[in-house]
Amino acid sequence: MPRTSTLLAVTLILTAAPLAQAQTAAPLTKDQLIQSAVLPLPEELRPAATVLGHGTAGTMETLRKGTGSMICLADDPTSAAFHVACYHRSMEPFMARGRALRAEGVAGAQVDTVRFAEVAAGQLPMPTAPASLYSITGDGYDLATGEITSGRRLYVVYIPFATPESTGLPGLPVAGAPWIMFPGTPKAHIMFIPGM
Repeated sequence: MPRTSTLLAVTLILTAAPLAQAQTAAPLTKDQLIQSAVLPLPEELRPAATVLGHGTAGTMETLRKGTGSMICLADDPTSAAFHVACYHRSMEPFMARGRALRAEGVAGAQVDTVRFAEVAAGQLPMPTAPASLYSITGDGYDLATGEITSGRRLYVVYIPFATPESTGLPGLPVAGAPWIMFPGTPKAHIMFIPGM
């Protein structure tokens, strides 16, 4: 290839790369945030779900007030992975408290330490019936297809304080089967991963 053609090709690649990155890094519109946030849910639950989005200074704002039982969290634009999750409204006090603690600078396992203590003290209510959570984590959101790219799904059913003894499910991961994670705690839940 002649030197001029090589320089032109390299120049085109170098100038096109930032343009392509800028297009994929562009913030999603409110409608796109809502559409992507409800993707983890079964289709019949999507239209009525409430959708919360990340506002300024780490606050959450309501993007859409729904009439159904599910609350969905839009992707956090400050996070490297694209992640959306939806959970039953009975889990909102627990989830909202976790977000508030993280906004205050509480990190890692300490978030659950505080929440578990507040549950034990009767200050933080937990659901009295099983409560579901659906999530998808991926590389990004494809505007053309309306799908999360390289998305990995996860399904959870919260049963606060459940144990292997109370459910008949193992307390450790088992290939091809559900199991109880965080058994005996307020955050106890049955884990389901597609392809288990």
